[in-house]
Amino acid sequence: MSLMSNEAVQPYQRIVQDVRDKIRSGHWTAGTKLPSTRELAEEYGVAAGTVQRALTELRTAGLIYSHQGRGSFITESASESSEDSTARALKALEEQVADLAARLERIEKGQSD
Repeated sequence: MSLMSNEAVQPYQRIVQDVRDKIRSGHWTAGTKLPSTRELAEEYGVAAGTVQRALTELRTAGLIYSHQGRGSFITESASESSEDSTARALKALEEQVADLAARLERIEKGQSD
């Protein structure tokens, strides 16, 4: 039996993964209020304690923050999803490569004169 089978995934991990997926897909963005613990427990068919464990993990990962009595919300940093940071990193790399290519071209032109 592979470790990735659903039996091996704890119910709280399924909730964590779903929230991560919703953030990654842009379905949930910064400031989005998560459903209540009770709503999540009903949606996933788990106990409230299981939902709390998932929320604790999401808080620890910096993906959500909670306000006593108001609920849990997606953080700014979470909604700057990995795709966004990857795109920014690629853009920076493209600019560096273009700059280096231009410098190399100038050097090579200088030597051929």
